[in-house]
Order: sequence, then C-alpha cells, then structure tokens
Amino acid sequence: MSNSCACNAPPTLIFACSGAADVGAIADQAARQLAREGAGNMFCLAGIGGRVPGIVKSTEAAVKILVIDGCPLDCARKCLEQAGILGFQHLQLAGLGFQKGQSQVNDAAVRRVAEAGREKLAGPCCS
Repeated sequence: MSNSCACNAPPTLIFACSGAADVGAIADQAARQLAREGAGNMFCLAGIGGRVPGIVKSTEAAVKILVIDGCPLDCARKCLEQAGILGFQHLQLAGLGFQKGQSQVNDAAVRRVAEAGREKLAGPCCS
C-alpha cells in the first residue's frame, strides 16, 4: 500500500496520542505500525500543538488525515481542531473497548487498533 495516490495528491498523514497511559502507548504503536505498512506517514502532533508553520502547512495539504486518540480526553483531535485543521478521520480507542489504565499494551491490541485505522482510511483518495 502506498501513502499517496496515483493522482499525485499529497500523502496521508497519521497523528497519534502518545500519552503516558497504556492507551496512549497503544495509539502511538498502532500509528507507527500503519506507517511501516505504508498506510500513511506518521506526523508530528507536537508540531501542530506548537503551530510550527511547515508542519501545519503540510498537514493542511494532506489528502487524508487519521487522528488516533488513546482516551476520551481526545487531546490529539483537539490539537488539530485548535490549529484550524478539520476534515480528518478520528479513531478513539474507547470506542474499541480500550479503557485507560486497564488495557494491555501488546501486539494484539496494536494490531486491532491498526486495523481500525486502516478501515478509517479506506476509500478513494481524491474525493
């Protein structure tokens, strides 16, 4: 799978919560897995929060954006929204049954979240 499409659109970007909780670790590892598989490029959430001009501009130009949040605080989603970036796919681990402080960080959990991320990103890239 490629992280850009045949129409030469900008790449798909993936942002993840990387918080200190177990669900933050799962979100981060799932985003890294998706990037390794070519589903998109993992991008810098701190750069969005810090309003780094190049990172914000690249994000605004992305064809697709996936935001993965570990817990219901939705910090990653809020970072993009506060930077004025909308129109992204949002994956909340609580919606998959993961609970902060009660979720094992293991390969099975990471695979499950990565699969849900792939489903969110499915579809035509140039709509």
